[in-house]
Amino acid sequence: MGLRKLGHYSIRTMDLEASRTFYTEVLELKEGFRPPFKFPGIWLYRGGDEADFGVVHIIGIDANDPAGLLAYLGDKSPESLQGTGAIDHVAFLADGLAEMRNKLESRSIPFTERTVPSLGLHQVFILDPSGVTIELNYAHQEAVALGLA
Repeated sequence: MGLRKLGHYSIRTMDLEASRTFYTEVLELKEGFRPPFKFPGIWLYRGGDEADFGVVHIIGIDANDPAGLLAYLGDKSPESLQGTGAIDHVAFLADGLAEMRNKLESRSIPFTERTVPSLGLHQVFILDPSGVTIELNYAHQEAVALGLA
């Protein structure tokens, strides 16, 4: 018995709408089914993975009614909800490097990029609204076609 794949990652946020916008408009994940939990949130899916349980779960915090979240997942201080903590970053395989660079530039979203020597990957790093580092991995050929490598 072994691990088959990463199921999802979850982010707690004080600003559910900013996270919704980032993940649906910038990363183009699709909002989909979410069980009727007693706290706000959204489940986001890649195209074609609807049979799974989503790739990103956004957990909203309702400051006026935190009981459902506290009962289900426990408490975390709002000050701890920034960045990735001990996890350095979350990575996706991607395509469409030119389109992503244009989208990030048009939205004034800062990014850094680099090519990984000998792996054939060109990486783009961005931060989500909660300060979580997202790594997007593109085929090296896409970077070459844009004159980036």
